[in-house]
Amino acid sequence: MPPYTKCDLSIQARFAELPQGGKIMAEYIWVGGNGELRCKTRTLEAKDAKAAPADLPIWNFDGSSTEQAPGDDSEVLLKPCAVYKDPFRPGSDNILVLCDCYKPDPDGPRGLGEPIPTNTRAECEKIMTKIKAAEPWFGIEQEYTLFEPDKKTPYGWPKNGEPGPQGPYYCSIGTENAFGRAVCEAHYKACLYAGINISGINGEVMPGQWEYQVGPCTGIESPDQLLASRYLLIRVCEQYGVVVSFDPKPIPGDWNGAGCHTNVSTKEMRAEGGYEAIKKAMERLGAPGKQEEHIQAYDPSGGLDNQRRLTGAHETASYKEFSWGVANRGCSVRIPRMTEKEKKGYFEDRRPASNMDPYIVTGKIMETTVLPDFQ
Repeated sequence: MPPYTKCDLSIQARFAELPQGGKIMAEYIWVGGNGELRCKTRTLEAKDAKAAPADLPIWNFDGSSTEQAPGDDSEVLLKPCAVYKDPFRPGSDNILVLCDCYKPDPDGPRGLGEPIPTNTRAECEKIMTKIKAAEPWFGIEQEYTLFEPDKKTPYGWPKNGEPGPQGPYYCSIGTENAFGRAVCEAHYKACLYAGINISGINGEVMPGQWEYQVGPCTGIESPDQLLASRYLLIRVCEQYGVVVSFDPKPIPGDWNGAGCHTNVSTKEMRAEGGYEAIKKAMERLGAPGKQEEHIQAYDPSGGLDNQRRLTGAHETASYKEFSWGVANRGCSVRIPRMTEKEKKGYFEDRRPASNMDPYIVTGKIMETTVLPDFQ
């Protein structure tokens, strides 16, 4: 393998300042066949910078190259579903266009057929539409780990060794504790510029590990924004020459894993006396068979990745059983102390893995806790 080389971004900056002749660049982003993010760019008219997603053009890609279509029928269509400002091409109204994927059908609306099997957004949107009156809010805490380009050494760790034990790294400052803050700060600013409702950042328990929070967002906007934020993080890391990992247990042993804690509330839960609705949600999450269903949905491997993390240690509950408690980070679901005191608020599902599919997770939580009231 050739040595890793990094492009000189100062040279790129000279070209980024050139006028665009009344055109904009639109970066179409979608989820590939193995949960990875893919993207490609097309030129649109300047007026399209303010267009709604439904007014942007349908595009296509070669699904045989992303494990989403066979080679003899490889065209997959990209349907725009959310638009954000592009922080990597600022100054000319360039945009990021988050899309989901469909089979072609000349007789379908806008030539769209059925969602392809890897399109998890379509089912999530159906659920969110059915329960729209419940006004679900989500706040998702995305943990991630930075690695050197070798993908083996966490950023800031000694080669072929380990730093001191956990303790000083969480919400830390200092060269000896906070490894990769520049990446975290750049990503924060990129999200704010793009229009992502990022609500905060912090250093995590394992050195080289960080967290940011997206939300509160309503319904389908929440998983859309989380995916867009991941895209921005990966692009920021690309510019810094580091690698981001969403593995839920990136380093074995006495190190914390990485989760994607999902905070949830509905209009009823946020209203006076909403604590009763939260307790009803706990009963539904703890019903027979539901723990297994949710664990299978909470990481792309059907629960196997998360089993390495949800051991009952390192601020996790065991994946084998459901539990909930007030202010208890060792439970499957934590009820904030203020929620108990005010008898209204939200709950935090701590089981989703850092590499979870946000469409599957938010949809599953709503399917179990809220959808029964709308059937």
